[in-house]
Amino acid sequence: MSQRQIPKDRIPDSTTANQGLTPDQVIAAQRTFGFNDIIAQTAGNWRDIARDTARDPMLWFLVLSAALFAGLGQLTESLTLVLAMLPLLGMDAYLHRRTAASSAGLASRLASDARVLRNGQWTDLAARELVPGDLVEVRPGEYFPADGILVAGSDLQVDESTLTGESLPVAKRAIPTSNQLPAMASEDRWGTAGTRLLTGTAWLRVVFTGGSTRYGEIVRAATEGRHEATPLQKAIGELVVMLLAAALIVCVVLAAVRLWQGHGWMDALLSAVTLAVAAIPEEFPVVYTFFLGMGVFRLARKNALVRRAVAVENIGRTSCIVSDKTGTITAGELVLSDLAPDNGLNDDCLLQVAKLAARTDSGDPLDQALHSRPGEMPQARLLASFPFTEARRRETAVWAMPDGTLQACTKGAPETVLSVCSLSAQDQSRWLDRVNEHARSGRKVIACAYRSMEASEPSPQEHAQGFTFAGLLAFEDPVRDGVREAVAQCMTAGMRVIMVTGDHPATAIAIARSIGLGGGTPTAVVMEAEDDPKEILQQHPTIDVVARATPSQKLVLVQALQSQGELVAVTGDGVNDVPALRQADIGVAMGARGTRSAREVAPVVLLDDNFRTIVDAVAEGRQLFQNLRLAFAYLLLIHLPLVIGAAAIPLMGLPLLFLPIHIVWLELVIHPTAMLAFQDLPSSGPLAKVQRHRSTRFFPTGVWVGIGLIGSLISLAVIWSYLHALGADRDVAHARAMALTMLLVASAGITTGLSRLARSSSRWPVLGTLLSVLVLVQIPPISHFLNLRPLHPQDWMICFIGFAAITAGTLLLARRLTHGSGDPDIPFKTGEP
Repeated sequence: MSQRQIPKDRIPDSTTANQGLTPDQVIAAQRTFGFNDIIAQTAGNWRDIARDTARDPMLWFLVLSAALFAGLGQLTESLTLVLAMLPLLGMDAYLHRRTAASSAGLASRLASDARVLRNGQWTDLAARELVPGDLVEVRPGEYFPADGILVAGSDLQVDESTLTGESLPVAKRAIPTSNQLPAMASEDRWGTAGTRLLTGTAWLRVVFTGGSTRYGEIVRAATEGRHEATPLQKAIGELVVMLLAAALIVCVVLAAVRLWQGHGWMDALLSAVTLAVAAIPEEFPVVYTFFLGMGVFRLARKNALVRRAVAVENIGRTSCIVSDKTGTITAGELVLSDLAPDNGLNDDCLLQVAKLAARTDSGDPLDQALHSRPGEMPQARLLASFPFTEARRRETAVWAMPDGTLQACTKGAPETVLSVCSLSAQDQSRWLDRVNEHARSGRKVIACAYRSMEASEPSPQEHAQGFTFAGLLAFEDPVRDGVREAVAQCMTAGMRVIMVTGDHPATAIAIARSIGLGGGTPTAVVMEAEDDPKEILQQHPTIDVVARATPSQKLVLVQALQSQGELVAVTGDGVNDVPALRQADIGVAMGARGTRSAREVAPVVLLDDNFRTIVDAVAEGRQLFQNLRLAFAYLLLIHLPLVIGAAAIPLMGLPLLFLPIHIVWLELVIHPTAMLAFQDLPSSGPLAKVQRHRSTRFFPTGVWVGIGLIGSLISLAVIWSYLHALGADRDVAHARAMALTMLLVASAGITTGLSRLARSSSRWPVLGTLLSVLVLVQIPPISHFLNLRPLHPQDWMICFIGFAAITAGTLLLARRLTHGSGDPDIPFKTGEP
């Protein structure tokens, strides 16, 4: 067992094991070590929030775009962008506030008060006033207020699951009483802040307080760091800046050319403004924000509460899941899983003996698991009880039975109970073999026995022999339903699943084997205090299980996986998981059993605490990312001919292709199509295995080529249709109607090809686009108002051919996007029809 150093400067030399500090010693310690604060509390400052928010480049783009549209008189577009800023501002403010809430949640796991011996008297005071050297009394059910050495107490059991992930109670021992504490002490001699005493009453000599405690180290790791723009946000930002720069250059060139052609300042300004309104790519950040909002809603329907919208993007790119065991893969509670009665007894009799030996008021989870099992109990009266101690390793209760006889029931460590029973050496060996078999499966095993006692015995004693062996009971923390299937899906998709726990190696390996990690033969590593997870990962690249890991080691492991190109999701429910949850690309906390601190740090919270929900969330995130790419492909495909046509025709010296009213019409089609037609598309079935790369290429090279090729062909079709309809008589109204119809039909064809009209949300925009063309172009009064002229039958035939060709081309592009792009997709079904 690892040792922990006790610094000499933290315990006054005159302090003995059962002596409190004097007032002078308290003042000196407070001056040196300060208060027992887990972390310095800082109030939220709106100036800090504003400064943090101002670092977001996407926000500044929205501001500048809104100002430009307002300056151009397009108030509707400007208002749309202003409204798109609100969720971004709200998320930034929320994240800033949540950091403070996270610290408060972490601090809530510490004791608020403490009973301390000072100047020879026991007194209650605030836990933050404790100093190293204080002697504190901790009672059953209370949290340790600081890290210290146990100097008194017996039958001590501690719940350390929030710090170590250990699902079973941990036995603790007080150090032998002496006038001076040793320089080193093993872990079972320490009480740690944030852990809870289950049984016994402990005296704790405080050694570390506040930020020096292990709990304090976790808090520092949880509150350090910053949220940066995600790879997709950076990619969108770069794309928007590139398109914006190109649009502004073309606008300036167009204005200059129109002036040179002699069209005058008003025509040059109108040409440049029209092109600017058409070319500024404000839809990209708006659609991105809208899709993330829809992703939050859809994940919530799958019991995954998203606390930060960009988590929808990250969870879809996950390539490795680092999962806690207790409360995440397992249920996080002990249950009686197996009864093995001795010959002549049945399960009910064995359970009755175990219940009679177990206390109903015990904080021991094992006793609670026993009493939670239904079963008929005799109307007996308790005469005496002998609690469990480390020396005896069993507990016994003496009962007056309804028939007037006395019966002693005992339970405890199998070796101890077998030794007080009348069994042959061969029978004892046989039962111990069964104990070892259960231990290899990660179960906690106890043995039970009973014996009759004389009713005339004046003071019942705990006998050391003469017991009749009743049998064995095995307890386990069961695996959650669906976890094995979820792990299999992850492995099929090429995603790594690594279980990291502070629990016993045998338990961890047994659980890993039962859920199919490593194909049923998991590669496991037991961490020592001095082990470096980076070196362990290099030595065991296919590691499946890490047991006895400390919170700091789990954090370093996540960092090492990220350095290898993994996009890591970390799941957990305890304080011990907080640093890794914060470091991860996507932190996933348990909602029902998770501590407040874990929920506050993690951007995703599983409402049903089910590991398989993570798989659904990953699948949903990837499908949403796929749909977002389709929406962006649509925007690029429709903007290319819009911008090229609006620029090329005036550069030829011809009348403007689009007037401002036409641009408004096009934007009224493009905006809802981009936001509605692609956001709810279903999964297209099994997709490619996950690719491990931390950079996000929104489109691979082949798709960029396809977008450029199709966009160029549509641009040529729009320009040709304008020139064809213009004719020798220079019918500008007819030419504009033809080009505008070709572009809108192209929009419908692009939407049809990319979405396959798989949802009504994609069918309605297509139908609405085509109907708008028929109404606004073919009805003479309306078309005259719009400076257009109704089309001829042969014009509609040309547009129909264009619609078919564009649909076919975008179908091929969509197939490459969804099946052959080499992007991080996995063969999951999202559960949506």
